[in-house]
Amino acid sequence: MHISTTPQRPRCATPTLLFASLAVGAVLAACGGGSAAVSEAPVAVAPTPAPTPTPTPTPVPTPTPAPDPVPVPTPGPPFVATPASLWPAATRADAALAGLEPVLPTTVCTSVAATLARNAAGLLDAAVDAAPAASQPDAARLQAALTACPAGQAVRLVAGAQGQDAFLSGPLTLPSSVSLWIDGGVTLFASRRPADYQIAGKNVCGEASANDNGCLALLTTTPNGNGLYGEGVIDGRGGAVLTSGAYAGKLSWWDVGALTKTGGSAMSSQNNPRLVQVNNGSKFSVYQLTLQNGPKFHLVSSGVDGLTVWDAKVLSPTLAYSVHGHACPAASMPVVSGAPNLSTPSTCFTPETVKNTDGIDPGQSKNVLIAFNHISVGDDGIAVKSHASKIGPVANLRIWHNRLYFTHGMSIGSETDSHVDGVSIRDLAIDGFDMGATSGFRIKTDDSRGGEVKNVTLDGMCARRVQQPIAIDSYYGDAADAKAALLPNLHDITVRNFRYLDTPGSRFNGSKALLLLRGYQSATQTNPLYNIMFDNVVFDSLPGWAATKISQAVPSNAALAMGPGGVSFASLLTAAAGANQFSVADRRGASAAAHDCSAAFVDFPASNAPMSVP
Repeated sequence: MHISTTPQRPRCATPTLLFASLAVGAVLAACGGGSAAVSEAPVAVAPTPAPTPTPTPTPVPTPTPAPDPVPVPTPGPPFVATPASLWPAATRADAALAGLEPVLPTTVCTSVAATLARNAAGLLDAAVDAAPAASQPDAARLQAALTACPAGQAVRLVAGAQGQDAFLSGPLTLPSSVSLWIDGGVTLFASRRPADYQIAGKNVCGEASANDNGCLALLTTTPNGNGLYGEGVIDGRGGAVLTSGAYAGKLSWWDVGALTKTGGSAMSSQNNPRLVQVNNGSKFSVYQLTLQNGPKFHLVSSGVDGLTVWDAKVLSPTLAYSVHGHACPAASMPVVSGAPNLSTPSTCFTPETVKNTDGIDPGQSKNVLIAFNHISVGDDGIAVKSHASKIGPVANLRIWHNRLYFTHGMSIGSETDSHVDGVSIRDLAIDGFDMGATSGFRIKTDDSRGGEVKNVTLDGMCARRVQQPIAIDSYYGDAADAKAALLPNLHDITVRNFRYLDTPGSRFNGSKALLLLRGYQSATQTNPLYNIMFDNVVFDSLPGWAATKISQAVPSNAALAMGPGGVSFASLLTAAAGANQFSVADRRGASAAAHDCSAAFVDFPASNAPMSVP
């Protein structure tokens, strides 16, 4: 989805990665299985100093709140920790990542004890914040603790003396050199009162309008070596019914998102808060944390030099707002077609009915490391953006050892007008679960927000149940002829050791798994895709081509090379060559073994995840 350089705006010579050490035919760890990863020079992500013992916090005794008689949804247990065993030992021992794993803060300035308790569903009872005045009872003391904390130290959120395990807050500002540590078993919940997030003079938070700049994020920081740490949870309560504004008692945050699909141009954007917004600055880490149920994007950076996200889990919706298998009754879900729903809160959500809930969006940022994460959000799992950048092109990104579920995939774009130069993607598994509009690896942009994208290498990916396993497109969403004239220029892109697996019963097997390759051409300028390499790219059966509604055909304006590894659908490519400025060079050598995906697909590592992998 669309990302901007500042929170909630409309729409959604530079250093490059050192790829010289990569052999053309290098075979990586197979999506968590197979051989060990090939060494590559590390990007400039500074390691955190080795830890020293952390002082033991002294919990502040507080009374346990009286139980609330309001019925709760079907119970969903809390998240489990992320053990190293989630990944094969050889993957965890990737030598190229040695010394780059974050560590927990060494000094805690203060520990803040929880005074609220989650109910059996893992949520807060509705009565806790039914009154607007009770919408963010912990905001003031949390902000005071963060503001008073000395630079280089952390505020730690801990359980209460009598087992309390929840905090409830509106927007918080994390000082630039102060970190937040959330203990395992502890949840920081977001206020469900839109007025708490309102940006003065902007669109009304909690409503859909022509643009979406009305809400503060739950957590905002300008980093200087700080971060978010611990095995706790930040929960945005996207499915919770709002308590202020036009839709108080009528809609949830995610219902407001659905209005953008039914309310016409006047409701084309949702004014919902992001969970975490990281603006400018340098060296920010997210380590072991869980981000879930975001009303909108979960983690967004803009203008950051040095972002590390490691061992995080990102999940929307959880079982607290869904059911096993996402088998929601039709009448319980948001209305996404026909007349807009303005008065009835939905009670069950699926990844297809929550909008703009991107997982990790590194925008206008460089020296980024995203490793060992599990992401299931319904929209882009990871989306690299480059728009109106003040620090130059997005550069030096490593996206290694990640698993995506129920997402629109691994994306670059759609905003690329500030250019992208140097992205390395390795050991990626994507299961689209047959959700509509899913992608595997895609570069998406158009002439309203395009720019140069180059030096992108995908090496080692397993995908299944995905509608568009590979898409490189200069006309994202069939958009063309924009007045902005920010023209796409996509080149030097390698897809290597890629495997697409047919799955029994999937609607995206064979020719229903679509390819999209389309360079840019207008009446005045042509920017074809060039230096596009497919090396050891294997589909279980012959894929098809994506359809288009505009004159720019698929495939078109592209120069593709196959090899030196095999390409299982070479006949499809060569049959299309010679028309619409599409050419194919055959440089294949001896056939290589298909990429090993035997260990790629595992259950999402949380007991409150609605999906399961057969």
